[in-house]
Amino acid sequence: MAMNKKTKPAASKRGPTVKAHRQYSAQMVDDMRRAPSRAMLYAVGFEKKDFKKSQIGIASTASDVTPCNMHIEELADLAAKGADAAGGKSLRFSTITISDGISMGTEGMKYSLVSREVIADSIETVAGCENLDGLVAFGGCDKNMPGCVIALARLNRPSVFVYGGTILPGCLTGTPDQLANIPGKLVPARGKKAAHKELDIVSVFEAVGSRAAGRISAGQLEDVERCAIPGAGSCGGMYTANTMASAIEAMGMSLPNSSAQAAVSPAKRRDSEAAGRAVVNLLRRNIRPRDIITRRSLENAITVVVAMGGSTNAVLHLLAIAHAAQVPLKLDDFTRIGRRVPVLCDLKPSGKHLMMELVRIGGMLPLMKTLLDAGLLHGDCLTATGKTLAQNLKGVKPYPKNQTVVRPLDDPIKKDSHLVVLRGNLAPGGGVAKISGKEGLAFTGRARVYESEPQAMNAILGGKINKGDVIVIRYEGPRGGPGMREMLAPTAAIMGRGLGNDVALITDGRFSGGTHGFVVGHITPEAFDGGPIAVVKNGDAITIDADKRAIRLGIPKRELDARLRKWKPRRPNYTRGVLAKYAKLVQPASLGAVTD
Repeated sequence: MAMNKKTKPAASKRGPTVKAHRQYSAQMVDDMRRAPSRAMLYAVGFEKKDFKKSQIGIASTASDVTPCNMHIEELADLAAKGADAAGGKSLRFSTITISDGISMGTEGMKYSLVSREVIADSIETVAGCENLDGLVAFGGCDKNMPGCVIALARLNRPSVFVYGGTILPGCLTGTPDQLANIPGKLVPARGKKAAHKELDIVSVFEAVGSRAAGRISAGQLEDVERCAIPGAGSCGGMYTANTMASAIEAMGMSLPNSSAQAAVSPAKRRDSEAAGRAVVNLLRRNIRPRDIITRRSLENAITVVVAMGGSTNAVLHLLAIAHAAQVPLKLDDFTRIGRRVPVLCDLKPSGKHLMMELVRIGGMLPLMKTLLDAGLLHGDCLTATGKTLAQNLKGVKPYPKNQTVVRPLDDPIKKDSHLVVLRGNLAPGGGVAKISGKEGLAFTGRARVYESEPQAMNAILGGKINKGDVIVIRYEGPRGGPGMREMLAPTAAIMGRGLGNDVALITDGRFSGGTHGFVVGHITPEAFDGGPIAVVKNGDAITIDADKRAIRLGIPKRELDARLRKWKPRRPNYTRGVLAKYAKLVQPASLGAVTD
C-alpha cells in the first residue's frame, strides 16, 4: 500500500452526458409517448415540475422482525426529505430483512446469507425497472448492509448507503456477587448508582452456556434475556453489523461517521437527511459507486476492519462487494494487508467495550485519521461526500486522553491482523480464523465430528465436549446447508461453559461477529462438495497454527486420498424453493459466496 499523497478527487470514469442527472428517469417520463408513465406518477404525488428532477430511490429495509431495523422507516423519510430539499424527487420503496440473532441456531438461519442476495436482487430490480437516477439505501442488520452495497455497485448509479446505527447497551443491576457469573461488562457502583452489567445479544447467548453449566440460575438467565436488548439498533459490539458499517464508511460509500452513531440519536437523523442531499450532489457531479469502490478503497475497508478487530464475515462480504463492482479481490489480499495493520480497538467480543463507547469518544474518524497519517490508508480515494478520504479527515481531532477503547499505534492489542487465512490439507481452498491472540496462536486436539450445528449444540450443552477437543461441524457450507449458517450459539455455549481457552471449533459454515475463541470457518472446499472436511473422523488429530497460517489434518496423504475416494455425495437438504435455488447458484466461500 502506497504512502499517501495529497491529490485531487479522481474524475468519474463516465464523462458528462446530456441530462446526466436524469440519465435514467428521462427515458421514463420525457416525450409524448411517456404520458401513461406520467399519469401513474401523478397518482403517487408527482407534480408537473417533478418530471424534470432527478428521481432518487430511497431503499428501506424497515421491519418489525428485528430491533436492528425497526426504526429505519423514519430514517428513510428523512433521507427523502433531504433529497427533495436538494432538488431531487424521492421515491420510497422497501425490501426485506431477516434477523440473525433471532434465527440463530435454528433451520431459519439457513436463510440469512441467502437474504443478502435477495436484497441485492430486489433493489437492483426496482431501480432498474423504475429507471431511478440515484439511490439512498438503508441497512441495519448483518446481511442487508452488504446486500444494499452489492446492489448499488451492480447498478452503478450515484448512491449513498446509510447505516441504521448501533443499539444502546442493556443494563442489569445488582450486587457484585449477584452479577459475578453474568456475561457482560461490570460497571462498579458509583455514588448512588448500583453496580451493573452492560449487556448485549452475545451476553444472552453466553448466558445459555452458563445456565447449562449451572453457573447461573434460571431466574438470572431470564433477567439477562429481558434486559439485554433495550430498543432499536444493531448488535452493540464489533460484530458483523458494526464491522460492515465501518467497512462501508472506510470504502467511501457512506458519509463520515455514519458507522459510529446510535440508532436512536439526533446524529443518526442528521446523517439520514444529509445522505439524501449527498446523492443529489453526486448526481450533479456524475460520481458513481464504481468511482468510489475501487481496489484502493477496498484495501481501506480491509485496513479498518483489521484495526477495529472486526468480524470474519467481512471477508465474505467484501469479496462479494468487490465482485459486484468488478474489482479483483482475493483471500490472499486479506493476508497481505493484515501483515502490516495492527488491531487497535478493544471492542467486544474479544475486547472489553461496546460500540457506543467508541461513539462517545468521537467515533470512527479519529481512528481513520491515525491510520491515514501512518500511511495505512489511501487518502486519494473518492467518497460519497464528493471529496477524497483525506479531505474528509482534514482537521479531525484525536481521541481524548485516557480513553481505553482505541490503543495507540505503538501499543496495539495485536501487531497484525486477527483475521487469519489458513490453508492446508484440511482446507486447500482456504479457511478464515478469528484469532485475537488471547486464546493463543496454535491449537492441536482430537476431532469431535458433527454433521450439523444442532448436533454439536446438543453435545456442548450436554457436557460431552472436553478440554483438547476440536469440534468439527460440517455440511453447513454455502451449498451443503445450504446457506452457511453462523455458529454463534455453539461458540457462545462453549464460552458460557468455561471452555473458551480449551476447545477449538472448525466448520465449513461461518461465524457471527459475536463469536470469539479458537475458531475457523469458511473451510473450502466444503463437505457437500467433497472437501477434506467431509472425511474427518472422530479422534483424528487437527492442528491450527496462526503463525504458519496452516490448518492440518494429522493423517498421511495416502490415508486422506483413500478416504476421499470412498466419499459419496449427499442428497441436497432442499430440492424446491429459495434454498434449493441458492444451492445451485452459489459459489464457494473463498469467492464470497456470490450467486452471479
